[in-house]
Amino acid sequence: MTVAAIAFYGFAIAVIAGGLFTVISRNPVHSVLWLILAFLSSAGLFVLLGAEFVAMLLVIVYVGAVAVLFLFVVMMLDVDFAELKAEMAKYIPIALLIGVVILMQLTLALGAWTFSTEAMGLRANVTPAPDAVSNTAALGMLVYDRYFLLFQLAGLVLLVAMVGAIVLTLRHRADIKRQDVLAQMYRDPAKAMELKDVKPGQGL
Repeated sequence: MTVAAIAFYGFAIAVIAGGLFTVISRNPVHSVLWLILAFLSSAGLFVLLGAEFVAMLLVIVYVGAVAVLFLFVVMMLDVDFAELKAEMAKYIPIALLIGVVILMQLTLALGAWTFSTEAMGLRANVTPAPDAVSNTAALGMLVYDRYFLLFQLAGLVLLVAMVGAIVLTLRHRADIKRQDVLAQMYRDPAKAMELKDVKPGQGL
């Protein structure tokens, strides 16, 4: 067995174990740490496939940003997870039913799965030859050249989702004093100020 095969099996076992313990861990902090292990192991698998750029993106974006954000949120917020788990217990039968349906669908899909003889040729037509251009350059050519419009549309969808989330969660409370920039810009100095003629020895 080669070193690449040993590394593949090691990363694969780490990904499965990390995902499993992420779900079954009782401590949320431990779940986030197991999730980071799964992300790092997935990055190792991408490196073995020759997709080093995707592996670095996985480490920087998911491990360096998303997982760390999860960790900070879990550690800083005072969330009663026992109460949340008690409320989730009543949805276990529905969750089990959905899980069984998904497993049945996956079984039917894998049972009817066949490899096409044209798959390798179609894959070669999409990407250039590995010895002709690097992995990062090939990915850039696909995303920013051939599928540029789809890439921009995906960014637009994410922008709309972000604006929608802000609009749905924004609440204006009447008891909070807020800054009105337009009212400050268009105010009349003659109405905003009043001169008082204070006599010596007297107050306002």
